Amino acid sequence: MKKLINDPADVVSEALLGIAAAHPDLGVDHQNKIVYRADAPVRGKVGLISGGGSGHEPLHGGFVGPGMLDAACAGEVFTSPVPDQVVAATRLADGGAGVLHIVKNYTGDVMNFEMAAELVTADTGVEVASVVVDDDVAVQDSLYTAGRRGVGTTVLLEKITGAAADEGRDLAAVADVARRVNAAGRSMGMALTSCTVPAAGQPTFDLPEGEMEIGIGIHGEPGRRRVPLAPAREVAEMLVEPVLSDLDFTGGDGALVFLNGMGGTPMLELYLMYNEVAKILQKAGVTVVRSLVGPYITSLEMAGCSVTVLKLDDELLRLWDAPVSTPGLRWGR
Repeated sequence: MKKLINDPADVVSEALLGIAAAHPDLGVDHQNKIVYRADAPVRGKVGLISGGGSGHEPLHGGFVGPGMLDAACAGEVFTSPVPDQVVAATRLADGGAGVLHIVKNYTGDVMNFEMAAELVTADTGVEVASVVVDDDVAVQDSLYTAGRRGVGTTVLLEKITGAAADEGRDLAAVADVARRVNAAGRSMGMALTSCTVPAAGQPTFDLPEGEMEIGIGIHGEPGRRRVPLAPAREVAEMLVEPVLSDLDFTGGDGALVFLNGMGGTPMLELYLMYNEVAKILQKAGVTVVRSLVGPYITSLEMAGCSVTVLKLDDELLRLWDAPVSTPGLRWGR
């Protein structure tokens, strides 16, 4: 294992120290491992929090700031944050208008966020709503989930829902936007290599030379099938076809296409892949009006990518274009 770390047990804590040093406009609760807006809570605004295992950076702490999340909980690598962390983040984000939990569909995340919501409501009376993201078309159930996994649509949902909250909408309206985004987004991913969790010191799974995994999750979970390496144009077909088969993306106000890197793939290859994906979508009659390319929801140093397509309407497009100012996404401010 070759990694830029000190002690594997301290990776998350020391990374949070780095976030605090690099981004003085953010606050960090080091005891509870929470990244939060320095001006939180914002009075009268619905608070947005999310979180999950570390190792997916910039998700979630890199998306804290105006226009996106109010706070994010960092679990240990590939491990859900515990309820006490979520409780503390919910209290930090509570500006008096309620708090929305954005939860990827992994069993530990769902359970711990649910428990935290019950504890906060019982203790303080804060109104908490939850939206579970389950956009992965690769498998119906996996090692970590009942139902589909939450993957790339999470990034788009946090951005669009953050804009809705910034407009001053109430909790029910903000949660409705989040559910609409989840219903309109589909994702599929692949891996060329595994990744190594620092505490484990060895690859999460064995992927021989000359093979790739189609339909992986963001923790390196196995997907639909293992196949021989293929040219990018064929890989793009393997990713896009299941997405288009699951939801009709034609018509309406177009689509947002997110070509995500899993952490170990250079931008050169991601843009090459985006070109192949765009050609397939054009042939299928999907009008692409917005795009996002880069490593935004990663799996440590895994080489590979995922494709997310989000069907837009005029409101979701406007909310996507709204200003955002976070370490991971920034425009219009």
